[in-house]
Amino acid sequence: MLLTAIVIYLVLTLLVGAFASRLVKGSNDFVLAGRSLPLFLSASALFATWFGSETIFGASSIYLEEGLQGVIEDPFGGALCLVLFGMFFLRPMYRMGVLTIGDVFKKIYGKRIEFTATVFLVPIYFGYVAAQFVAMSLVFGAVTDLTLIEGILLSAGIVVFYTFLGGMWAISITDFIQTLMIVIGLIAVTVLVARDAGGVDIILDQAPEGSFQFLPDAGFTSWVNYFGAWIIIGLGSIPSQDIYQRVMSAKSEIVAVRSTYLAGGFYVTFGLLPLFIALAAKVMYPELYLENKQMLLPAMVLAHSNLPIQIIFFGALISAIMSTASSGLLAPAALISENLIRPLFKGKLSDAHLLWILRANIVLVAMVSIYMASQDSNIYELVASASILLLVSLFAPLTAGLYWKKASPVGAVSSMIFGMLVYLFVDTLNLEISSHIFGLLASIFAMIIGSLAFPRNKSIV
Repeated sequence: MLLTAIVIYLVLTLLVGAFASRLVKGSNDFVLAGRSLPLFLSASALFATWFGSETIFGASSIYLEEGLQGVIEDPFGGALCLVLFGMFFLRPMYRMGVLTIGDVFKKIYGKRIEFTATVFLVPIYFGYVAAQFVAMSLVFGAVTDLTLIEGILLSAGIVVFYTFLGGMWAISITDFIQTLMIVIGLIAVTVLVARDAGGVDIILDQAPEGSFQFLPDAGFTSWVNYFGAWIIIGLGSIPSQDIYQRVMSAKSEIVAVRSTYLAGGFYVTFGLLPLFIALAAKVMYPELYLENKQMLLPAMVLAHSNLPIQIIFFGALISAIMSTASSGLLAPAALISENLIRPLFKGKLSDAHLLWILRANIVLVAMVSIYMASQDSNIYELVASASILLLVSLFAPLTAGLYWKKASPVGAVSSMIFGMLVYLFVDTLNLEISSHIFGLLASIFAMIIGSLAFPRNKSIV
């Protein structure tokens, strides 16, 4: 019966994708839903941006090992990113009226930096999407006899189908439905475990020492690494296409701003529920925790809940993963199509042809992600590495371009390359301080020096 319910839900999702294809008249509809989303669709789409495998599987398992200190990156950093984006980055970019974050770099620095920024952006999404395919495969494996690879292929096929047809329209509509499923599912399971344990206090009292320590221990290194955990997603995901395309799909600037604040609040609130559920599962069913930490939550629900709760939970789980995977597919497809392929045609590419190039690139991104998913099944690491690469290469050029009049193309490209190289080098040294801190500082330094040494020309093309 559980499997039947999951199949029905997946079929309905595919039908939504087919329906949404009717709303797609061109590339702007496909990538940004025609910039027409109301607040409830815009906020739910933003909330669903990262509320996927890393929040439910990855963060919950890390929390059981390291406490709150281990999950500052997500969900707290994710919520911080949404709020900061709404406060400081959204308005100037929304007014540009462009299709991708690559176009933003083009507006600020010119075509060459557009190309360079896009080359830095695209590869990070492959691991990000791969993490979602792995997570969906784990869910399918929990209720069927599918192997990891078979589950990955099935997951990719489902998400590619409705994203290919409906683009951002399909993503936005399904995100709203999926957000409702996530909220209902997590609340239902939270109530279940609290009741079975005899109350919330019983669970919290049995938590390991340090589980609720929010601030780091005294010491320079501890505080620097604590700051580093906040900024991996908190700053690193600001120059990303997936958040950009969802924010810019809002029907107005004020709706877009409000949606970031609402989504940030929802994200940190509901992002804490999987942590509590995982703690309860470890306290009540330690044998499941020892068996497979990443699969603790679904294993507990399958073994110790009734069928309605199982249906609600797995519906929420699949919803969270699909919403993240779909935006992860669309983001690089849009960048490749708009910022790498379109310029090759020198203005001669029709919008109809661009739309089909977008769809073809969704398939291409999925194929690369499937390969990566088959090579690495650690969800949290696949996602964290994506945000770190953005942090050390693109955050400084984007911020400087929006707020510093002296920011130049040479400074931007120096920042991207130098920040990335320093991060990759320091990462091999296994220092006590996180390597992405050095990468970010190097990126900022190169941005300043490069811009002052090589000022921008009056006209940038």
